[in-house]
Amino acid sequence: MMFIDTVFETTTALQWGVVIGASLIAAAFDLRTRRIPNTITLPLLVVGLLQAAWMAGLSGLADALGASVLLALPFVLMFLFAGGGAGDAKFMAAIGTWLGLKQGLIVLFCVAAAGIVLAVAKAVVRRNARLVMSNTFLSFYGLMLTLTGYRTKQDGGSGVSLDLSCDMTIPYGVAIFAGVCAAGGFVLLWQG
Repeated sequence: MMFIDTVFETTTALQWGVVIGASLIAAAFDLRTRRIPNTITLPLLVVGLLQAAWMAGLSGLADALGASVLLALPFVLMFLFAGGGAGDAKFMAAIGTWLGLKQGLIVLFCVAAAGIVLAVAKAVVRRNARLVMSNTFLSFYGLMLTLTGYRTKQDGGSGVSLDLSCDMTIPYGVAIFAGVCAAGGFVLLWQG
C-alpha cells in the first residue's frame, strides 16, 4: 500500500508540474503575442489523454475527457458570446486531461477568480470600472437571452450592445497561469 501511495503522490506532483510549466509557457506567449498557440495546446492535450489512459485505463480516459469538456465549456461560451479566445478554451481542455474532474473543478474556480481579479485590476488602473461592470452585465444578459431562446441570430439579437470604446481585454493566459498555480498549491497542501 505504501508503494501505491508513493506512486500516486509522484504522479500528482508530475501532473501539476506539467500543467504549471505549460501554463507558464502559455502565459508568456499570450503576453507577447495575445495568442496561446496550438503547438503548446495540442501536444499537452494528447499526452494528457495518453497518461490518463495509461495510469487508470478507460475510467481514467473517461475522467480526462469529462474534465476536458468541463474546463473548456465556459471558455467556449466566452469565445462564442463575449469575444474570448479560442486558445484559452483549447488550453483549458488540455489542462483538464492532465488533472481530471476533481482537481479540474478546483482549477476552473481558481482560474475564474484570477481572471476576475486581473480584469478588475486593469479596470481600476485604467479608470474604467463602470464601463467594465456595465459591459459584463450586458454580456451576461445577452448570453442568458440566447440560452433561453429569447434571442436568435436571425432576428439580430435583443438590442444588447457593448461599449467597446476602449480595449479592456486581458491576456487570459496570465489568469490561467495564476489560477493553476493557486489551485496546485491548494491541492498539494490539502493532500499533504
